[in-house]
Amino acid sequence: MHHSRPSVFSIPENETSAVTFILMGFSEYPDLQMPLFLLFLTIYTVTVLGNLGMIAIIRLNPKLHTPMYFFLSHLSFVDFCYSTVVTPKLLENLIVEDRRISFTGCVMQFFFICIFVVTETFMLAVMAYDRFVAVCNPLLYTVAMSPKLCCSLVAASYSWGITCSFVFNHFMLTLFFCGTKFINNFVCEHDAIVAVSCSDPYISQKVIFIFATFNELSSLMIILTSYVFIVITVMKMPATGGRYKVFSTCASHLTTITIFHSIIICLYCVPTTKSSWLLVKVASVFYAIIIPMLNPLIYSLRNKDVKDAVRKLLSSHLSS
Repeated sequence: MHHSRPSVFSIPENETSAVTFILMGFSEYPDLQMPLFLLFLTIYTVTVLGNLGMIAIIRLNPKLHTPMYFFLSHLSFVDFCYSTVVTPKLLENLIVEDRRISFTGCVMQFFFICIFVVTETFMLAVMAYDRFVAVCNPLLYTVAMSPKLCCSLVAASYSWGITCSFVFNHFMLTLFFCGTKFINNFVCEHDAIVAVSCSDPYISQKVIFIFATFNELSSLMIILTSYVFIVITVMKMPATGGRYKVFSTCASHLTTITIFHSIIICLYCVPTTKSSWLLVKVASVFYAIIIPMLNPLIYSLRNKDVKDAVRKLLSSHLSS
């Protein structure tokens, strides 16, 4: 029997608004609800304090008013926003029985998730380019990385994030949704939403796959090219001290990139099967909750300038 596919415009308003999603989250592990709530609450607290703290330290310390820290403050902002879009809802679902989320609420969550994930992808690429200029053209660094260029690169990252998000949501909203559906995740993730649609999600899945692959390949090309040149330049350096300084600066950035991209590839560039839903949930926990916490820790613990700035701030507060 052939079903004609309803168009998004023919869905009666009350039918779309009557669609309700129930976020399954980790409900299949009832004994873990409280431990998970405490764990995620701790992580979220560290994330908020770490990222807002990082932004404050960079703003307050004139020594950190350089392109590298300008990008880092935006990375912290994106991480804070991203975590705030996902974690409060997850925490709520771990302690209340009613795990419902409205269709609009789910779409809005997905909309903001897209913006911040894509922005972070390219912010990390911009930071790799910044390191490349700093290491390979140190004398031209301040001229090459002018405030105007830095602002343009950051604005481009946000703009592309917003563009991708509109495209993904447009194609997702052409799908037909009906009744109450269980979403097998703690977050309104694309695969989980389209899996419960009442129409064929093939086009929507294809679009997000093409965009995700393009975003991955283009940002990784920028990162790999930058680091190839950095390694070549460092190998030509005579003094080992200079080499160590460059590698320690780049190590924190490389750590972040490795964790972030390996998880994104797992999630978007590998097809989802029934047995891999747990893997999808674990990957989602990593990139939505753990990475935003790790970034400020990785950068502050490995970074002498940030540690010095924190010490100065603390000593000035204590003395006053």
